[in-house]
Amino acid sequence: MLIDINDRILFTGDSITDCGRVREDAQHLGFGYTALTAAHLQARLAAPQLKIFNRGISGNRVCDLLGRVEADLLELKPTVVSILIGINDTWRRYDSKSITEAKAFERDYRALLEKIAKNLKARVVLLEPFLLHVPEDRYAWREDLNPKIDVTRKLAVEFGAELLPLDGLFAQAATQAPADYWAADGVHPSAAGHALIAETWLENAGLA
Repeated sequence: MLIDINDRILFTGDSITDCGRVREDAQHLGFGYTALTAAHLQARLAAPQLKIFNRGISGNRVCDLLGRVEADLLELKPTVVSILIGINDTWRRYDSKSITEAKAFERDYRALLEKIAKNLKARVVLLEPFLLHVPEDRYAWREDLNPKIDVTRKLAVEFGAELLPLDGLFAQAATQAPADYWAADGVHPSAAGHALIAETWLENAGLA
C-alpha cells in the first residue's frame, strides 16, 4: 500500500490506538503507535496537505466501532482506514462475563467494513488483535481471542484489505526480549511495543 501526499489517514480502534489522545483536540494523535507512525509519514513525505486522525477510544469493542462509524469514519472522509480492534471483545469475557462470540464479532466487523467499502472506497489496513502471555492468566484468553484473530485474517482477504499480523510479530518479538518488555499486561504496548507496531505499519506502506 502506497501513501499519497493528499491522503487522509484515519487510525481507529481501542485503547492501544487511543493511547491518551486529548478528546478536546480533534487533531491530537495520542502518545502511541499512531503518533509515531504519523511523525514518520509527515517527515518522510514532507506534505502539509497529508491529514492524519486518531479516533481510537479506550475500552471499545467492534460493536462500538460499528456504532460510531458515521461520526468517526464517514464524516472525516478518509482515504486510508487503519483498524485495530478485538482485544476488548475478549477481555470483557474475563473481567465482566460479557461475551462476544466469534460469530457476532465477525458479523459486526463485516458490517463495519461493508459501510467503509460502500461509502468511502478507502484503502483499509486491518491490524490483528494480539496478546502476550503476561501475566500467566492471559494463556486462558487464547481460547477466545484466537478465533477473532482468524476472523480478522478472513475479512482482510474478503475485503482486499492489508493485514498486519501483529499477534505473530509480538510473539516473535518476545523471543528477543521478555514479553513484559513489549507489553507489561500482555495487551497494552510499552514504548518499544508501540514502535514495533509503527515500524510494521510503515513497512507495509513501503516507508520503513
